[in-house]
Amino acid sequence: MCLKVVKPVDTGELRNPLNTDQILNALTATVIAIDEFGVIQYVNSAGEQFLRNSVGNLLGVSLNSLLPNDSPLFALIHQARNHQQAVSEYGINIETPRIGRHLVNVHTTVPPDSASYVIITLISRSIAKKIDRQLSHLGGARSINAMASLLAHEVKNPLSGIRGAAQLLEEGLDDNSRILTKLIRDEVDRICELVDRMGLFSQNSIVQREGVNIHQVLDHVHQLACNGFGKHVRIMTRFDPSLPLVLGDRDQLVQVFLNLVKNAVEAVSPEDGEVILETAYSHGFRIISPGSLERVQLPLMISVTDNGPGVNEELQPYLFDPFVTNKPDGSGLGLALVAQIVQGHGGIIEYDHESKRTVFKILLPMFLGTETA
Repeated sequence: MCLKVVKPVDTGELRNPLNTDQILNALTATVIAIDEFGVIQYVNSAGEQFLRNSVGNLLGVSLNSLLPNDSPLFALIHQARNHQQAVSEYGINIETPRIGRHLVNVHTTVPPDSASYVIITLISRSIAKKIDRQLSHLGGARSINAMASLLAHEVKNPLSGIRGAAQLLEEGLDDNSRILTKLIRDEVDRICELVDRMGLFSQNSIVQREGVNIHQVLDHVHQLACNGFGKHVRIMTRFDPSLPLVLGDRDQLVQVFLNLVKNAVEAVSPEDGEVILETAYSHGFRIISPGSLERVQLPLMISVTDNGPGVNEELQPYLFDPFVTNKPDGSGLGLALVAQIVQGHGGIIEYDHESKRTVFKILLPMFLGTETA
């Protein structure tokens, strides 16, 4: 047997040793340290984002002033301090008007050498649940693709004959009877359009992805909306000008955001309807994408927000599944197609309704200058 002896690393040889702040700020989980009076003594970068405030404004502030007094988080802090041990709880709701509503896993612990302090770690559950749903959305899209191929052959072709026969019948009919033949033609066109839309779920088409300026995509969608279906609604943009390029297909991304903006416009009131297109850079967010062992960074965040009533709570878990809709005349394919395109780009889409606003948020990878797909 041959043993390899590894020489211990002399800390003096480290060129750029990491300090505690660098390590904690690299985490996507929120880390907060409070003293015996509940005053915040430390918060990492993820905590700043979670609490929607800067570290300068948070240090020295009581946690009770930021969260409701009846928040279950305080009971966990109390248990950890009283029993001098780690306490965890899964699926805790934390909600305020400022930060919105978050479903998190909470871990509280007392440092062994500082019994008066409590370290709080909050891990969001929403992203993990959304990632799990990506696979089910993709499976549903593949099922639709197989169904579309069948319908194109077994349904669409005979429908063309029915439409042609109805058109020929019109020649010898009076105006009242022509209303019925027109109804037949309109329904045939509607069914054919539905089959065509289902065909968009095809997985066989090869798409060349490249660096795309997402703001040019959103400007195009904004212009189409303001000059067409969204004339009666106030549509605003809030862009981060420093955002890098997205690795994607421009036409598919236009389709994604055109669909989301159209849904938002249809959901709001004509009197005070408001839609916001927003971009931001999200530091440090990485996932293991399906079919890969590598962590992919998704730093580009694009959101479509409206002040409509939102989606029925019963439908929310199935919102991106095919044929699920809360519109009386909807096909239920629009958001399923959006989810498939986003997943095909290696991204994530999530829905939330917070502070009387509906938010569709998409996280996408950035273009590094060498990739093509």
